[in-house]
Amino acid sequence: MGVGVLERYEVETFLTLAEELHFGRTAERLRVTTGRISHVVRKLERRIGAPLFERTSRVVRLTPIGARLADDLRPLVAAMEEAVGRAVEAGRGLTGELRVAFVGESTAPILLRAVALFSERHPDCVVHVHEAPLATTRSSLRDGTIDVLIASYPFDGMANGPALLHEQRVLAVAADHPLAGAESVSLEALAEHPVVQYPAVTSAGFKRDRTPDRTPSGRPVPKGPVGNTFPELLSLVAMGRGVLPVGEQTRRYHPRPDLAYVPIRDAPPIRRGPVWLASNTTARVREFVRAAVDANPAPVD
Repeated sequence: MGVGVLERYEVETFLTLAEELHFGRTAERLRVTTGRISHVVRKLERRIGAPLFERTSRVVRLTPIGARLADDLRPLVAAMEEAVGRAVEAGRGLTGELRVAFVGESTAPILLRAVALFSERHPDCVVHVHEAPLATTRSSLRDGTIDVLIASYPFDGMANGPALLHEQRVLAVAADHPLAGAESVSLEALAEHPVVQYPAVTSAGFKRDRTPDRTPSGRPVPKGPVGNTFPELLSLVAMGRGVLPVGEQTRRYHPRPDLAYVPIRDAPPIRRGPVWLASNTTARVREFVRAAVDANPAPVD
């Protein structure tokens, strides 16, 4: 006999009476009438097919079958209560663990400042820091491997917090490319050169933002080869296979003699910030996002 075949109120009534061995005290604890207690017990006994209590005018005792049922149910109920308690703590509390990650080196300082402030505020919560591969960012959020990711917007289908970093866009080109020496370029230049593409797992919104199908005037943008990682994308550019719009921080974190980075004068900035699965919006996630905002003064739009 398991908890699953009994209603919650039946289990609660039975175990309370098994503890009190008194109908009046049981009724007081459960805030019902003694008649209600008697009704529930009789219903259980009919279902089981044997008496659970011996009742006289003075004494209430468990029968051997009743005692065995109580012994079997108590640990099951305790385990259920512990499971619910852990779930409540996970949703509400700030103990336990939080898994956070960054995509690309430029977002690592943002994440680390957030981790430092969050850990200072909530020392009982252990924070694990990871670098998320470009190809698995979405799946890691969905399966719970990562709770919060610092990544580029837009990030389709996910909740996201305020942008914590704005970057001017630049065009990555091979060092010997005709545009390498230009002071700046327009987005219209994308119509004249193949654009290296992000992997298929990247969201549609992100692709439209980074590697649009058309220029602002409507000219089609030729598609270049696909890279699976950011260093691979840059290597394709260095090989002359195409160009790629990136953030200006790429100059700092990916300086290469075979690449040049040319400012795009008419492109909006790239925005980066916290991203998480909406259904995983726990207190820990909310507090981490708050710490990320507090630790990283908001850029001006």
